[in-house]
Amino acid sequence: MNPLIKQLKKYGNLTSEIETELNEKIKSLIKQKGDFLLKEGQIVSNLFVIEKGLVRSFYNINEREINVWFGFESGILGSVMPLFFSQPSIENIQFLEDTTLYYISSNDLESFYKSSQEMNTIGRKMAEEYCKILEERSFLLQTHTAEQRYHWLLKNQPEALQRISLGHIASYLGMSQETLSRIRKK
Repeated sequence: MNPLIKQLKKYGNLTSEIETELNEKIKSLIKQKGDFLLKEGQIVSNLFVIEKGLVRSFYNINEREINVWFGFESGILGSVMPLFFSQPSIENIQFLEDTTLYYISSNDLESFYKSSQEMNTIGRKMAEEYCKILEERSFLLQTHTAEQRYHWLLKNQPEALQRISLGHIASYLGMSQETLSRIRKK
């Protein structure tokens, strides 16, 4: 089964007709480690799912990279500003490993939302989950100590420590690499 359709089905049922139509619209993409899916200021209005590989999202602030999220296998991703508002991205999305993605354009997705109640419900549920993730991340960064944030990562994304550099992880957790090293030694 197409990896994107498989992920969409986690949010609701799809008729065989909608699934067939989706299969006709979904495309695949293979990118190399270090390549960019999106750079700040660009508009890439597609919804992606990662079949194999790893990506990171980051902001450039005063010549410093601030990691915002990581995308692993089966993760659905897209930059919010271009995808939903047709505005330039404020983030960069870069491949940390060779990656295979499947995607659908926002125009095709919007057409499915208008023509199919099932797809509209799936889109709403995806948006609700995204809001939940953002609220949890904001709460974590604002209310937890550096050590608590590290333990949260160990519990919720243990594969990150095997696949992502400590510099990227430290940035994601809102701490210096030195602080992360001290915490890891404990």
